[in-house]
Order: sequence, then structure tokens, then C-alpha cells
Amino acid sequence: MTDQAPTPSEGPVPYSGPDRVLSGVQPSGDLHLGNYLGALKKFARLQHEIPTFIFVADYHAITVWQEPAKLKQQVREIAAAYLATGLDPKVATIFAQSAVPEHAELAWIFNCVARLGWLDRMTQFKEKSGKHKERSSVGLYTYPVLQAADILAYKATKVPVGDDQKQHLELTRDIAQKFNNDFAAPGFFPLPEPLTQGPGARVMSLRDGAAKMSKSDPSDYSRINLTDDADAIAQKIRKARTDAEPLPETAEGLEGRAEAKNLVGIYAALAGKAEAEVLAEYAGQGFGAFKPKLADLAVAVMGPIGGEMRRLLSDPGEIDRVLTDGAARARAIAAPTLAEVKALVGFWGA
Repeated sequence: MTDQAPTPSEGPVPYSGPDRVLSGVQPSGDLHLGNYLGALKKFARLQHEIPTFIFVADYHAITVWQEPAKLKQQVREIAAAYLATGLDPKVATIFAQSAVPEHAELAWIFNCVARLGWLDRMTQFKEKSGKHKERSSVGLYTYPVLQAADILAYKATKVPVGDDQKQHLELTRDIAQKFNNDFAAPGFFPLPEPLTQGPGARVMSLRDGAAKMSKSDPSDYSRINLTDDADAIAQKIRKARTDAEPLPETAEGLEGRAEAKNLVGIYAALAGKAEAEVLAEYAGQGFGAFKPKLADLAVAVMGPIGGEMRRLLSDPGEIDRVLTDGAARARAIAAPTLAEVKALVGFWGA
């Protein structure tokens, strides 16, 4: 192996296999409106366009401490959210990451392909470890390599990503190309392309328009959880921070009004409209008129999701059957990929 990153002069050979999309969500904390608009809603659409693999990222979750007794339940909660927001287990492959050991085994091989310098440049590790780098787990540092294994175990060609994950996808492409080069296997792994999230991808806190909506925010009023009932959803919209100005006629009028822009964006994403359409409808009106309309819309869209999640979680056996079946289907793809990788690397018995 060489120690250098792949260079354009080496010329990647195009991958000729089938298109697949892969993504996953960590089972840590409650999922919320931002997760739905930024990811889950799009997963449900993608499953009808391209073979789709969606997993619960429990390997990734334990890069920071998780209560073992809670982790299994949180996996079920994420799976319930997938189902409640429209993923069909007969169409998409839904599984827990830890139920497919090929992810971890391929990650070790990729640890020996990736270079320390590449990982040192990963900004997310710097952000998450902060001033306590030495106290962070090795898993948190090598997290992007496991992400590469998640993707390439299925030779996924498309990956839905937000801005915070684009650098990790670039690393996946570097690992794929270096593996192909090092083991004389041109075109073996694809160089996956990002699927940008589009409208509704960046939903901000209901309490602070400058901060992204987050499941780690200590204020429950900062977000609409997928399990919230109609009363909770309406109350959170009513209490959302706004300003005293009426809504403008154009998007330019929202500049410098972070909370107003956020609520207009949420309405647009929930209604499937452009921001300009929402402003055309509500221009000149204050939030005393706009918030009740937004609350009604949010309840209409999100209320049934919460109800279905609660139904599913009352019958964990149904969720477990979906995850068991999904893991078998996932392994039917990942195991042959790993077997080919072992043969290329030269492992005994491969």
C-alpha cells in the first residue's frame, strides 16, 4: 500500500454495478421535526426510486456512552419512526447496524487503508471532542471509517447527506478509490455521490432561530418530537419565538429575521410549497394569524406520525420482525461484498 491519498491522475474507473442508496440515523435521543423534514420524509420518497437501505446506527451511537438498557429501546424507536414516516419494509431494507457484522469487519480493513492525515482533517471530531480530545473514544475518531464501511458494504452509489456529513462522504470516496488502486481492482467500489437534502433540510430551533433544531437541546420547547401529540405540537408552535413585524411579501424581507424565516420554512416544507408561495399567501399578516395556521398544518402532518409510532412501540414484536428480516436482506448483499474484499486483500480461506 502507498501512504498517499488517491490523485486525479490515477483516474478512477467508473463503477458499473447497480445504483443503491444508503443512510442511517443514530439511536440517541428523540427524533424531531428536523429529522423528519431533513431525512425521513426523503427516505420514504427514495425507496420508490432506487433500492434503498436504511439502518439504525447503533455502532455509531456507542462512540459516546449509551445506557445499555436504553439502547435497545432506542433502536426500536428509530425503526418505529422509519415505519411511521412511510418506509415500507417490503420495499426498503430496514435493519440495525449491529445485526450486520460485515460493517465492523469491513471497517477494520478500511482502517488499514485510510491514512491518519485524512482523519486528522475531519472537522466533526474536533467539534465533538472539543478540548478533551485525549478523553474521547478511539471509536469517535475512526467514526468516519465505519461510515465508509456502512456505505461500501452495499456498494451504495447515492448517500443522502447534510452539510455536516459532506466531508465524511469525501473520505469514503478517498477510501474507495485507494482500495481500488491498492488491490488492483478498478471499479470494484463505487465513488458514492451525495444526495443533498433540499428544502426543509435545516430546521432551526423554535427557541433560537440561529441554532439547529436538536434532540440534545435541554429545552423540549425547542423542537417538535415525532412522538408529540396534537396538543403538544400546537402548544410548541404557539410558544415559538418570533418578532413583532408582519410577514413580508418576499424572501428578501426575511433577512435578519431568523425566527420568522424558520417558521415560514417549516410551513413551506410541511405544505410542500415554495417559501415564496407561503409569503404570497400570508404577506402583511402577523404571527398571531400565522402561528395558528402553522399549528393546524403541523398537527395534520405530524399528528398521525406520532400516533403510528406509539402504536408500533406498544407492539415491539412487530418492529423486531421488521429488523430481523431487514438484517437478513442486508447481509445477503454485505456478506458477498466482504467475501470479495477478503479475497482481494489475500486473507487465508477467502
